[in-house]
Amino acid sequence: MHQAQFKEHAQSIEPVVYVVDDDEDMRDSLLELFMVTKTRASAFSNGSEFLETADISAPGCLVVDLRMPGGTGLDLQARLSHAGSRLPVIFLTAYADVPASVKAMKAGATDFITKPFASQDLLDAVDHAIKLDAERRVVDAERERIEALADTLTPREKDVMFEVVKGLMNKQVAYELGISEMTVKLHRMSLMRKMQSRSLADLVRKTEKLKRG
Repeated sequence: MHQAQFKEHAQSIEPVVYVVDDDEDMRDSLLELFMVTKTRASAFSNGSEFLETADISAPGCLVVDLRMPGGTGLDLQARLSHAGSRLPVIFLTAYADVPASVKAMKAGATDFITKPFASQDLLDAVDHAIKLDAERRVVDAERERIEALADTLTPREKDVMFEVVKGLMNKQVAYELGISEMTVKLHRMSLMRKMQSRSLADLVRKTEKLKRG
């Protein structure tokens, strides 16, 4: 499956906006707003309820109140990170809390909105967060595909691949690895097939994704 297909697949899954706020009126108001805009949404009164009930691996984003009894929005953000979730987080607060804003952004929050806020400002923030999440999922899926291809290589084929992408000629690779040039050629043909690469440029692109992963 190519990257364009991954993107199409990711977009076919309807994203959900998770709202976490201890204020029932605020939860109802936000759910109504998302319902009007035909955005799938689900609300929770606290972080623990959200973590116990919601599918944090689903596409979408989280809209969470900064200050809640029993655990702040920053606490929830940290718990999500610890669980390995990269769900985009938008913070809502009635307080002009600059230090908390900075801390939230450093921890990966996509936006920080002060109450009261214009509905369109929140909708714009949600739209941006969902787009970021979708793009990240496409990149992750592509990297996982490349990692799966790389796992089919033998240890020697991997050695040859990482020397080849440095720009070395077959003769140079043979010298570096202490094998014959013919063996390098055979390994190179095999690894190009397994990595589904028709060019050196494509192979370089794929190995770069492996290095970043």
